[in-house]
Amino acid sequence: MARFKGGCHCGAVRFEVQAEPPLQVDRCNCSICQLSSFLHLIVPEAKFTLLSDPANLTVYRFNTGIAQHSFCRICGIKSFYVPRSNPDGVSVNANCLDDPVPDMKISDFDGQEWEAHAHELAHKSRSD
Repeated sequence: MARFKGGCHCGAVRFEVQAEPPLQVDRCNCSICQLSSFLHLIVPEAKFTLLSDPANLTVYRFNTGIAQHSFCRICGIKSFYVPRSNPDGVSVNANCLDDPVPDMKISDFDGQEWEAHAHELAHKSRSD
């Protein structure tokens, strides 16, 4: 298990995440992920630590309102959120990690047909 730090563009939001290399991330084509180039590294909530003041975040919800998209109040970057597919986990944007991760496996996920494919992600927030 390795520890990775990351955050938003301005540095007001900082986090640490534990994950097993090579990182298994998903590139989703849904409306919000495609526009923000979000690469999902989904982990159990216990493997994510917010290092900065939660007051630096604002939350956006849409559609079912289950997913909690957290954005930096200052620069607007979404470096992590609580996904609808894994409400007991956190999805970190691998693009927001401090150091580039050379051994990352990227899989495509069809978020445009989310209802038909959500089950493919459900296991990712389970602790090993």
